[in-house]
Amino acid sequence: MPENINDTIKRLTNKSTEAFIMGIEIFNKPTIKYRIEGFSFFICNAWELMLKAHLINSVGKEAIYFKNKPDRTISLEDAIKKVYTNNKDPLRINLEEIIELRNTSTHFITEDYESIYAPLFQACVVNFANEIQRLHSIDVTDFIANNFLSLNLRITKLDDLEIRAKYDSQIAEKLITQRNEIAEEVTENNDNFAIPVTTNFLITRDPSKADLKVSIDKTASAKVQIIKEMKDTNSMYPLTNSRVISLVNKRLKAKNILLTKTYKETSRLDNFTTSDFQLFIKFYKLKDTERFTYHIKIGNRYSYSAKIVDFIVEEIKKDPENIIQNLKKEIKKAK
Repeated sequence: MPENINDTIKRLTNKSTEAFIMGIEIFNKPTIKYRIEGFSFFICNAWELMLKAHLINSVGKEAIYFKNKPDRTISLEDAIKKVYTNNKDPLRINLEEIIELRNTSTHFITEDYESIYAPLFQACVVNFANEIQRLHSIDVTDFIANNFLSLNLRITKLDDLEIRAKYDSQIAEKLITQRNEIAEEVTENNDNFAIPVTTNFLITRDPSKADLKVSIDKTASAKVQIIKEMKDTNSMYPLTNSRVISLVNKRLKAKNILLTKTYKETSRLDNFTTSDFQLFIKFYKLKDTERFTYHIKIGNRYSYSAKIVDFIVEEIKKDPENIIQNLKKEIKKAK
């Protein structure tokens, strides 16, 4: 008896979710050295199964088979082109870059690919969670805790000289070229393509303005020897205010959660705004919570971890109709 179409879709989405979780578990497990390859294999598999389930649901089973070979299903690349028809879509470009990495992984890969692809990996995880919610009404946080959607990125950045010293000329030039191309694409695209991971340093004589401490060894043979205590805060706190607000709205939209706000005694549905973010910061004291926020003393700025997005979305999810009004009332009471 032929399988019911709904059963096929459910089977594909179940396997897709499992592949997604396996990819994250492999990447976040510190003892696994094969994590870049493993993640790229499983995340691509997760996308392929999810997109094929969507094509079956929206077009029919024939959409995932070749017309001249009805016993063979289309590739992930073909499925992406059918679902995301705009070849300039940052989400599509992100997937195509990771597919290329997966294909490279079958031949050769080095540990330094992680520093090149880390921003793309994190964006790909967020994109998948949003798209499987939008296309199939599946919330991956029903299967895996929100905090696991933030990848445990180990970033060791090498400059051109270090890369050339570490690898033979052919591999070194390929790494440098890929790094430069992706870095350029990161600046041109949005959060759907990459969540940037960068670290900036400034040496100052004023300790109150310092994020990183340095010391001078007067006994060193060289005139001055500076030692930096490196802390890659941008890998842990990569989000600006605007990025947090953008990601919260994307996540709410993917989950079909609508915020209700009151304006002059009338209520209406609205997006999560800068004012709402400030309410959350003030009421929950988010700027004092290390897992959410990092204070950049130079310029007196704040950056945020992906966990703050998870926290805000979960709190809104509990009571989207009243949370903004309730926060305003509680803050007003505390004055």
